[in-house]
Amino acid sequence: MFSYILYIALALLPILLYYWKNPYFLDDLSYTISAIKVGIRLSKNRKNFQGILGRFFDDVKKHPHKKFIVFEDASYTYIQADKESNKVARALSAHVQLKPGDTAALFLGNEPHFVWMWLGLAKLGCTAALLNNNIRSKSLLHCFSCCDAKVLIVGADLRGAVEEVLPALKQQGIQVFILSEHCDVEGIQSFSDKIQQASDEPVSPQLANLNLKSPALYIYTSGTTGLPKAAVVNQERVLMASCLQSMAGVRSDDVVYIYLPLYHSAGFLMGLCGAIDQGLTVILRRKFSASNFWNDCRKHNVTVIQYIGEIMRYLCNTPKKDNDRDHKVRLAVGNGIRADTWADFLDRFGNIRICECYGATEGNVGFVNYVGKIGAIGREHFLHKKANPYALIRYDTEKEEPVRDSRGFCIEVPVGETGLFVGKISKRAPFSGYAKNKQQTEKKKLKDVFEKGDLYFNSGDLLRIDDEGFVYFQDRIGDTFRWKGENVATTEVADHLLTVDFVEEANVYGVKVPGHEGRIGMAALKLKENMDFDGKAAYQHVKNYLPSYARPRFLRIQDDMAVTGTFKQMKVTLAEEGFNPAVIKDPLYFLEDNKGYVPMTQETFNSISEGTLRL
Repeated sequence: MFSYILYIALALLPILLYYWKNPYFLDDLSYTISAIKVGIRLSKNRKNFQGILGRFFDDVKKHPHKKFIVFEDASYTYIQADKESNKVARALSAHVQLKPGDTAALFLGNEPHFVWMWLGLAKLGCTAALLNNNIRSKSLLHCFSCCDAKVLIVGADLRGAVEEVLPALKQQGIQVFILSEHCDVEGIQSFSDKIQQASDEPVSPQLANLNLKSPALYIYTSGTTGLPKAAVVNQERVLMASCLQSMAGVRSDDVVYIYLPLYHSAGFLMGLCGAIDQGLTVILRRKFSASNFWNDCRKHNVTVIQYIGEIMRYLCNTPKKDNDRDHKVRLAVGNGIRADTWADFLDRFGNIRICECYGATEGNVGFVNYVGKIGAIGREHFLHKKANPYALIRYDTEKEEPVRDSRGFCIEVPVGETGLFVGKISKRAPFSGYAKNKQQTEKKKLKDVFEKGDLYFNSGDLLRIDDEGFVYFQDRIGDTFRWKGENVATTEVADHLLTVDFVEEANVYGVKVPGHEGRIGMAALKLKENMDFDGKAAYQHVKNYLPSYARPRFLRIQDDMAVTGTFKQMKVTLAEEGFNPAVIKDPLYFLEDNKGYVPMTQETFNSISEGTLRL
């Protein structure tokens, strides 16, 4: 008996020693088991392809009368969602003649019709392009055209935006359908009436010619080209993203609250598809409301919420109430939460497990902070790194390129140092690139990184990994900055500013604001000779052509623009100088809500710095 006990003790000794050295052993073990389960599921899907649509069919079969979508005063079960999407698929087949592999663009806000449209397209074997419903004019036309969509399906509230570009769509022979029962605009057909008239009988899924590498979605991401890029999201990527909820600890009896836009990968892939993967009930809201957030959670018994960093800060900034901890939310999944906001959120709203994630829509490697370490965006895991190799490499921020050694190879930074995050492109971790944008696709690839012929995805993000294996976001390189959860391309904003009649040159960049995540837009302008700055005209222009999050909040008027020796605009120095009128001698202007650009005062600066003036 003693020898048996000794044998067991010796067998367990390596594990016990590892656990003693690694306080996160159980978390790592749990993550390993979850990752293996996901790998097995994906392997099964490779042999018998069903995609995320197959998961939806399983939900319909398993619990047809369970609530799937709750929206405002209405709710829809899984079987009702199945029937509604059958009607959409039949209406599309009858009036658009879509074939498997064709693309349709969805220009809708958060509403159940968004879900029915996507499911209907999936049943036809078609790809959905998810257009950002904030884009207008040139950007809207660009986003529609770059995915080769055959049809544009529009929400009734977005009719005006489509009418602006209707002549160009007519020239291309594009069919436009609007979700209303009647439409008297030539070139736009009503579609709600056609859906109502269609049968809700089951549609035979057109999946015969699809596999895990087939395009499932186009999701748009901002870049340095000045216009959004259509990231190609294949069926495998959809399935992998949908599994994130289960890896974060979501259970089948959870109720998830989705208010992030469904055109985003966070709201659509992690939120909606993750809910389908687990067979959850989704509380869908048109847009985020800090004042209604916790009331919604209480009303609908929400147990899981999604977030971006700014959301958590908004919630922490609401007036404190006695019932702040009176809710059933146990888990928050998302990205971009700052360490101080994280701590404040837990202190105020209770013991909610926060699972911070990192990844790009088009990226091939991501991280999950499954431990819950405050401030970290993820944790290194040997299994993850072996399956999807990645590295942090030394980067020269002035030359805007990786540092290479005498042999021409990149240099991996040591533990604890900041480096550019790159993920090896392989069959297991592919980079699908951007639709009809070979230049930007190639720009995201790094060649000959550690050996001749290898290929890595350039994330454009500077990260740091500490000696415990926790990963921390440091900064974003290039021209894109992030504000209110949206990526803002500085060149796109600059292009619009240059069309203002008194602007000769425009240099757009992001500046840090105390108490805020990300960077807010600022622009240095050079005016045309003998012309004055007009704050109201500038405001009207950006209001007409840019979504709210992309409008520069501060303007700096300069006599001459600072450029490098190669005539590149200097952004780093300007960003560091910020918007303090006590430091900057150039004329400064502040975008005051509904009034336009007004002179920036020290009082305004102090109010922003102290947090009494909200941006």
